[in-house]
Amino acid sequence: MRFLVDMDGVLADFTQGVLDLMAEHMPEIERLPYEAHKEFEVQYNYPTEVRGKIRALANRPGFFRNLKPIEGAIQGIRQLASEGREVFICTAPLKEWQNCVAEKYEWVEKYLGPEFVRRIILTRDKTLVDAHVLIDDRPNPAGNGCQQPSWLHWLYDQPYNKEVNAIRVTWASIARDGIFSVVDQRRSK
Repeated sequence: MRFLVDMDGVLADFTQGVLDLMAEHMPEIERLPYEAHKEFEVQYNYPTEVRGKIRALANRPGFFRNLKPIEGAIQGIRQLASEGREVFICTAPLKEWQNCVAEKYEWVEKYLGPEFVRRIILTRDKTLVDAHVLIDDRPNPAGNGCQQPSWLHWLYDQPYNKEVNAIRVTWASIARDGIFSVVDQRRSK
């Protein structure tokens, strides 16, 4: 089986990275607790007049390089790969890509090593990538794609996607239950 694993919100903690920079550079804006974020894009959880400033934080040099891993992510992706599956990191760069592209590569090399650097796929349209499964926190990663995806979407559970009816996974659930319980769950629907 070929797995695609999203980076931001699945491997690297994008939301916490923004919250940390808000605390440092925008202390006048009251930050919501992580669990209170109901919108996929962090800035949409805040008033209109500050959204642009919040969004700009992710464009700062060092933002992606300094993101902390999601709990269990490093061990989880290594476990998937060690079990003989083809595992690729499939991540969308920001539209303002100048810092994010190189820093995503640096992050992967730092936390997962050079073997995973060779497994990075950067694309704004994940429907173009052939795989069995995409693990992604975006509620509808195929939404603006140019074709029907070949993969099944396993929604990585986050506070901002709780309202979405989907097959949900976390690194803890994959470690505890394995992936085949999810595959069996999909077949029973």
